Amino acid sequence: MDRQKLLLLSTATAALCATLGVYLSKRRQRKNEERRMKRTMWSRKWLQRRQGRGTLALLNTELRTEDPDAYKNFLRLDPSQFTILLSLVEDDIKKQDTFMRECISAEHKLNVTLRFLATGETFRSLMYSTRIHESTISKFVPEVCASIYRHLRKKYLAVPTTAEGWCKIAKEYEERWNFPHCIGALDGRHISFSAPISSGSYYHNYKGTNSIILLGLVDAQYKFTYVNVGVNGRVSDGGVFSASMLSKKIRDGSLALPEPQCLPGRTSKVPYVIVADEAFPLLPNVMKPFPQRVLSYENRIFNYRLSRARRLVECGFGILANRWRILLNKIHLSPDKAELITLTCVVLHNFLATENVKYTEGVYDTDFNNTDTLNQIAQQVGNHSSTLSRDIREEFKNYFLSDIGSVPWQDTAVQRGN
Repeated sequence: MDRQKLLLLSTATAALCATLGVYLSKRRQRKNEERRMKRTMWSRKWLQRRQGRGTLALLNTELRTEDPDAYKNFLRLDPSQFTILLSLVEDDIKKQDTFMRECISAEHKLNVTLRFLATGETFRSLMYSTRIHESTISKFVPEVCASIYRHLRKKYLAVPTTAEGWCKIAKEYEERWNFPHCIGALDGRHISFSAPISSGSYYHNYKGTNSIILLGLVDAQYKFTYVNVGVNGRVSDGGVFSASMLSKKIRDGSLALPEPQCLPGRTSKVPYVIVADEAFPLLPNVMKPFPQRVLSYENRIFNYRLSRARRLVECGFGILANRWRILLNKIHLSPDKAELITLTCVVLHNFLATENVKYTEGVYDTDFNNTDTLNQIAQQVGNHSSTLSRDIREEFKNYFLSDIGSVPWQDTAVQRGN
């Protein structure tokens, strides 16, 4: 009996010691947390003086009233465009003031978000110019981006749903860029971001960095009519396109394209087409250059004319990235948030291109394959095109060589190697 009592006493003592240890540990953790909070509140009192003292807010107010041009350069929108955008997203992003603290206004959240997209600054860097803690910025920026994208995408990023809509684009391509039956220029770019450690090499691209791919179709005014964002950077342009909804609709005939028609002065009907580079498949509705190994003079003429029309997508990417420079930096966010930010930049690009922001021809009509634009995607050449696709390309070539379809400068351009 004494041994049993001793065992019970030992067990009770051990349990008491364990309980006491847990209590002391939690008490110690609580005191450490209280000390940490006191230090934080003491060292971060400058954050509490945000109202009226944040550098970004003060400069924004001055520029809005004194220098509209500088304001547009600062936020990429003029005051009237900012007001339009704020009216769309305000109800989604505003919060109510509490007894303990005054909330960040919807206007200020939109200012900070646009500045983040325009510069690519880190949240920590923005903390010092806004007096808003970086953790708070990291929470509301995706919320603001989601609201912007939700409100703008239907109007400013919509694939034409009628033959008339596609014909309008084709008419502009023919009038401005001398390529009839063209409904858009297609290409892809890498968007660099910090991939999760758990993803391994899933997002690794040919340059050894992590990225997702932005595939875009651009009209004759540098606006995106279709984008596909989020495929991992290991995939080629052609691979992204083949798996896209755009490719599916082209192949099954559900894109509502106009019926094939004859090119001016020709007798053979050809479909309306997208122009692309060597990385994409040659299809009845997708034209790509002749391969370098069979470049006769006539083929070089076709390649030049196609390249001239296709350059609009390169210019579109250049305008997009140089206006919203977050796309030129590594985005230190998760894949889904990097995708959201990219889509937000695209709809803002189209919003500005539509709302009284004109792009002067010649200013952006240059090669954007430099260090200040998005990385191109590695090409994977060597697909098997159908006889019909090759015949359609031949018909376009013959048109460009005809008296009606040729342009005065094409021979000189080809001779100079353009």
